[in-house]
Amino acid sequence: MKDTNENEEQFVEVKTREIDSTFYNYLIAGICFLWSAFQLYIAYFPLNTTISRSLHLAFAVALIFLLYPVKFHKQAHTKVPFYDILAFMVGIFVVLYPAIDFYGLAERPGDYLSRDIIIACVAILLLIEAGRRVLGPALGVICIIFLAYDYFGQYMPDIIAHQGASLQKLAGHMFLTTEGVFGVPIGVSASFIYLFVLFGSLLERAGAGQYFINLAFSLLGKFRGGPAKASVIASGLTGMVSGSSTANVVTVGTFTIPLMKKAGLSRVKAGAIEVAAGVNGQLMPPIMGAAAFIIAEFLGMSYTNVMVAAVIPAFACYISLFFIVHLESCKLGLKGIQESEYHSRFKIFVSGLHYLMPILVLLYTLLIAKESAISAAFNAIGFLFLIMVFQEPTKKLAQGQKISKYDVLVGFEDIFWSMVAAAKSMATIAAATALAGIIVGSISLTGLGQVLSDVVEQLAGNNILLILLLTAVMSLVLGMGLPTTANYIVVSSLVAPVILLLAYKNGFLVPAIAAHMFVFYFGILADDTPPVGIAAYAAAGIAKANPVTVGLQGFFYDLRTAILPFAFFFNNKLMLIESVNPNDPLDAKGIVWMSNPLEIGLVFIMAIIGMFAFSSILQGYFVTKIRLWERLLLIPVVPLTLVPNICSKYSIIPNEYVGYLIGAAIYAFVFMTQWMKNLSDKKLA
Repeated sequence: MKDTNENEEQFVEVKTREIDSTFYNYLIAGICFLWSAFQLYIAYFPLNTTISRSLHLAFAVALIFLLYPVKFHKQAHTKVPFYDILAFMVGIFVVLYPAIDFYGLAERPGDYLSRDIIIACVAILLLIEAGRRVLGPALGVICIIFLAYDYFGQYMPDIIAHQGASLQKLAGHMFLTTEGVFGVPIGVSASFIYLFVLFGSLLERAGAGQYFINLAFSLLGKFRGGPAKASVIASGLTGMVSGSSTANVVTVGTFTIPLMKKAGLSRVKAGAIEVAAGVNGQLMPPIMGAAAFIIAEFLGMSYTNVMVAAVIPAFACYISLFFIVHLESCKLGLKGIQESEYHSRFKIFVSGLHYLMPILVLLYTLLIAKESAISAAFNAIGFLFLIMVFQEPTKKLAQGQKISKYDVLVGFEDIFWSMVAAAKSMATIAAATALAGIIVGSISLTGLGQVLSDVVEQLAGNNILLILLLTAVMSLVLGMGLPTTANYIVVSSLVAPVILLLAYKNGFLVPAIAAHMFVFYFGILADDTPPVGIAAYAAAGIAKANPVTVGLQGFFYDLRTAILPFAFFFNNKLMLIESVNPNDPLDAKGIVWMSNPLEIGLVFIMAIIGMFAFSSILQGYFVTKIRLWERLLLIPVVPLTLVPNICSKYSIIPNEYVGYLIGAAIYAFVFMTQWMKNLSDKKLA
């Protein structure tokens, strides 16, 4: 009888947990859906910026305290403890306070009440804790250091000292104005980033991700090293719409890494190729990762211009990675795959043409209609909604089958879960941008930017190359613990103005976007940099390999990406910039964009040659194994094709076109020697 009662009690306990779990899942899904619906609403009916940012962050805080436990391991709660319910309720209230008391705060700027300061302090503490749960401790620790610097400024060493800020001034500046938490970073998250993350989530749910993978394998699978080459193309295509290196690796790598291993690549190299391809996905227009939207906002330029500036570097990155994969395949003697499902290229291509239509709508709105990024994303999402609703019924009609009620409803179901998935992804980005706003606010509060400029100038003098190297290292180190968006905000706020100032002192008229893209690139590369390369861990898990080894190999492949920021910083034509206004180079309107298609084509081809030469130098292989003298000959090809203007500036060559000619000639000569050597080796064999 006792055993029966115990079993009944256990059964009741299990049922209770199931009910709790069901309610919890409905609650999370409801909050996520409401957040996505709210973002679509304010895209069409804009609200006051403070109110919209406050509501945006409130949704994120609510999800974080409900989804993520105190211990940092990025896994959802199975049962929410009382203290997280308390944090959930308090967090929503304090983050919404600037919206709740919007008019009251507007009437007393700087003259805050005691409750204002208490709520601001509680909100900042809860935001730091929320960030720790989803991002780890790194960003929170950096924020605490900056807040301590703000408060104890008068006690700092003379070189970085300032008058300090009272608790009232500090709390008000960071939370009750648009200089800190509710500054530009969270504003971009609330306006631009969410819509593009939702767009990517909808495309993935609709089946575009799998379509891109199938298309890449149908085109390249049968060639030498086909799975690895298809991985590069598939990652580039999905990266165009995902904007996340880790999501790219997980989405594409789950399918491509096993096939690369089957084709003959080692676990480490299969994982590393996917890491390199996935990380570079954040460079691909039209979405380019969340940080690209913040670049546009920081510089006061249209997102379209940011995309234009990114085109040549992004495609040069992917084409050169494709070349590296080809070299690896040749060295290992790999072959393609012969699966029958990839034989009908045309059939596969046609089957997913409708997935390209929303992307075309997006590009049309941005590039031809010249509307805002918000309008472009909203139009593309609306078009995608229609595709998802009618996709299943249309398939049934095409196959001559009867349409059921479920076929009509499945599209709405997919839209719902896409909106839920987008909200879960955005919680991390919103937390990162809110905390990064504290760092931006510290700079505006204390004048730290000018102080840092003096410090860096004392350390590196007027050596702009050394400044760039220090910035690259800083971005990589910070990126080990920060997401790309937060990394970019921190480093660009601190260092980008210093880079530009020292460049001008050294006679380089550099547009501001070059410095910001420089930081952006190295922030992205941190995703595969050991010991904390997030994308490397994701790929290593799929490949069943050591994540540090995968990260090191992936970073070795991505060294070609690391030279591009140095190249476009000194040669702005790689960003399709003809010249900048010498009177005000920071003015985005002062940029003259290249318009001659022949010159654009020449710059692009030379960039590819330079990247190919660099890849062959690293891999020790071209048509066949490279001899030492051939490798030495290829070294000058890199600067002659990527930065011929610098060679001309220091009188190494008469002008940049001569540099292009010499670089291309050397490359062609090495190719011919390699080709002849390869023929000779085949005859001897």
